[in-house]
Amino acid sequence: MTKSLNELSITEAASGLRAKEFTVRELWDACARVAQEKNPELNAYLELFEADGSAMAAAQERIDTEGNAAPLLCGIPLAIKDNILIEGHVASAASKMLSTYQAAYDATVITKLKQAGALFLGRTNMDEFAMGSSTENSAFGVSRNPHDPSRVPGGSSGGSASATAAHLAIAALGTDTGGSIRQPAAHCGLVGLKTTYGRVSRSGAIALGSSLDQIGPLAKSVADAKALYDLIKGADPLDATSIDETTYPLRAAKDTLVIGVPRHLLAEGVDADVRTAFEATLAALVEKGHTLVEVSLPTSGYALPVYYVIMPAEASTNLARYDGMRYGKAVRGATLLDDYLLSRSEGFGPETQRRILLGTFVLSSGYIDAYYRKADAARDVLTREYDDAFASCDVIAFPTTPSPAFKFGEKTDPVSMYLEDVFTVTANLTGMPAISVPMGTVMRDDVPLPTGIHFTAPKGAEDLLFQIGAAVTNETL
Repeated sequence: MTKSLNELSITEAASGLRAKEFTVRELWDACARVAQEKNPELNAYLELFEADGSAMAAAQERIDTEGNAAPLLCGIPLAIKDNILIEGHVASAASKMLSTYQAAYDATVITKLKQAGALFLGRTNMDEFAMGSSTENSAFGVSRNPHDPSRVPGGSSGGSASATAAHLAIAALGTDTGGSIRQPAAHCGLVGLKTTYGRVSRSGAIALGSSLDQIGPLAKSVADAKALYDLIKGADPLDATSIDETTYPLRAAKDTLVIGVPRHLLAEGVDADVRTAFEATLAALVEKGHTLVEVSLPTSGYALPVYYVIMPAEASTNLARYDGMRYGKAVRGATLLDDYLLSRSEGFGPETQRRILLGTFVLSSGYIDAYYRKADAARDVLTREYDDAFASCDVIAFPTTPSPAFKFGEKTDPVSMYLEDVFTVTANLTGMPAISVPMGTVMRDDVPLPTGIHFTAPKGAEDLLFQIGAAVTNETL
């Protein structure tokens, strides 16, 4: 069956543009038309942008004159998460606090995409300030999973995942603080990459947890994720935490990989059919020549509580600037204290308020030693534990999530929602790269729902993730 233009991957669209099978404008129109039709139901986009005729013409001319030498992303329509700044457009982080904020400059990743000739269809919905795992915490309504609109697309990059999975864009950018790219990728049947901390500049990304956040791709294939990663990576003078490729040693190429499996962490909490799909995917990798080994990660059982101490602490610090005086929504009351209280209570939603309070508590006098500093020490132990495990394997495998996408309102208890991140948070705590790739479907209410397999690699070893991801999806990179 011939694909519609909006259903193409980056590599397919780039090939078609160079073969003159269609034009940049036709590709844009195909994506924009379907986005206009389907977005009212899915709410993947908070705003769809007007067509930029001059940018399209420049991309078309570049492809026509440079051919295969033109950047792969030239002329490709992308969706961008609402916490990544695009000059002249609103960047609200799906919060009333920033609902009227218009970006005065481009994020570094946007600058790189513009230089490559990429096009931007719109800004996508998300959990407010990236706080959530379902996109139910957006101030502007939920996004829906295109595989079953009664279910969540995951979060916090749920709008980017929904837009890409429903073919309302060729690919998308999201941000990942504790799984916010990889978890929605698993729920929507996509490839999601969280890069080594510092490999992609965070300049121009509205921060949640500054030591955790990374911008990365949500894509229809491993090749597409790699193409986006290769373009946006690199050291940036505007981000003091960014690094170049020399920071971590290059590893010799290998035809087959050793996959570490911490089965002691999978004994409970994973749905039986997700566990079956996971084991079947591992068995298929063994048939392709890869090797499985058992690894022990005893401290990983504490990764989730460690994350939910460190992340709120950083969030409360980052969001302190939005006080109704310097930045963000301003509501005036009878006194100065009323100004602060009204601005923050009306500007922030319930989950954001919850995490600010939690973060302020764990940093407060008398509690910082009991909670924050212990969590920070445990973070170091986790990192050493993974480093030790990588002495016997190349990558470590988990299911991306314990279960497929859940229905709206199903996880009203915050702890049950936080457990969605149980397998993904460790990569952010350790700064290591990780990828989620589709591993088939499981049935819920007679609907096949996607699931994902998750691989973590040593710092700087994204090439291993692309290799093992391509092995799962049967791609040739």
